[in-house]
Amino acid sequence: MSNSVDFSGRPFHFIGIGGIGMSALAYVLAKRQFPVSGSDLRPNHITHKLESIGAHIFGKQEASNLEFFDPQESQVVVLNSPEKLATTTNSKLPQVICSTAINTNNLEYKAALELGCPILHRSDVLAALIADYYSIAVAGTHGKTTTSSMIGYMLLQAGLDPTILVGGEVNAWSGNARLGQSQYLVAEADESDGSLVKHAPEIGIITNIELDHPDHYDTLEEVIDIFQTFAKGCKTLIGSIDCATVRDRLQPTITYSLHSDTDADYTVTNIDYRADGTTALVWERGKALGVLNLRLLSRHNLSNALAAVAVGRVLGLEFGEIAKGIATFEGARRRFEFRGEVDGITFIDDYAHHPSEIRATLAAARLQARPGQRVVAIFQPHRYSRTLTFLEEFAQSFSHADLVVLTDIYSAGEPNLGQISGEHLTAEIAKQHSQVVYQPTLSSVGEFLLQTLRPGDLALFLGAGNLNQVIPEIIATLREPAKATS
Repeated sequence: MSNSVDFSGRPFHFIGIGGIGMSALAYVLAKRQFPVSGSDLRPNHITHKLESIGAHIFGKQEASNLEFFDPQESQVVVLNSPEKLATTTNSKLPQVICSTAINTNNLEYKAALELGCPILHRSDVLAALIADYYSIAVAGTHGKTTTSSMIGYMLLQAGLDPTILVGGEVNAWSGNARLGQSQYLVAEADESDGSLVKHAPEIGIITNIELDHPDHYDTLEEVIDIFQTFAKGCKTLIGSIDCATVRDRLQPTITYSLHSDTDADYTVTNIDYRADGTTALVWERGKALGVLNLRLLSRHNLSNALAAVAVGRVLGLEFGEIAKGIATFEGARRRFEFRGEVDGITFIDDYAHHPSEIRATLAAARLQARPGQRVVAIFQPHRYSRTLTFLEEFAQSFSHADLVVLTDIYSAGEPNLGQISGEHLTAEIAKQHSQVVYQPTLSSVGEFLLQTLRPGDLALFLGAGNLNQVIPEIIATLREPAKATS
């Protein structure tokens, strides 16, 4: 693939434009008045939003989509001069943007190759945008979306008007991206396919480092190598030294920790984890800055907030401005997202799909649960490779749940080699937990929960796949019991 992005006015065409990462890029480019089009097999609210701002969306991924392009005159915003307009002639052939998920046998991709279109990975476009702004890029195995969203929200509340690209949807800007008019850009930087090495931001944040994508990496050392390369490209690197790998294998310019007895630049004391949020006293190099209040739960989100504090201080914000912004941040969707309550049953949707994330999310659920309230964890494993690699870790991740319900593995496009299944994972978890149930399909999960959930339960749906599709169906059935039994 090419990695030279043309911002002179040449069209951008995204194969798989509805994906969370692809659509964020498409949104920013379209808002900058670049010609943007794309295809997706499943139209959704994201593709509809892109259409509303001028993107042309195809409902199929086929070669004929590329016949859409003709030379035309248009005005576009030149990225490195946001106040100026330049009139350019678009090339007939677009720059075609793909993610790692696009197979080389894809008909649209093959047609683009045959036509001689420049082919770019989505990370190439993100890297070009990062290079064009004063950029803050958030990396790490866990916490990227929450941390980048929190930083973006904090800067927005402080009046810095940032451009934001994140891997989740945030109510504050009604989606996964926003276009600001300032020099600042906040982006989530993904390590899953190794493309993290392309990014060279002004400020880089590394929240933690673990092996999470065994489909791409064989060992933790390979992951560390990617993060080390990323670290070298950051002018200022902010890192959590509560992660031993970050502490021992990287040299962050600025450090943060939840433990006051470390020599981190930013630490906290007087921590109060509550069911309605978290409070802590923040310290900067031995000096008390003030009290931080979070609506988000548990220690992992306090750590994310401390990273945001460090960024704010690098940018010269007063702690009061930082704290005010963080205090009203509600989080990204699918990050402990409240989906409803009916018959006394609370429904929560969370993206957690790695053993560490599951443990952290269930700990937050246990913190929120009232005395006598059951925490019911409903989990859809994500990818055969991840489930097989972390089988033992998954088995030990559900200790904070009273009842665990598992369904079969969401493949995310991986072939089933017959080495692992949801039923196999259920058996492993059952060795550590006395209340574990396997339901092979989403429909059987829904039927089981309708029979099993009782008033007072906190039902927590976990996974990066499509498990959350059953939540509205269950809520609707519980709200209309007469229809359900007729």
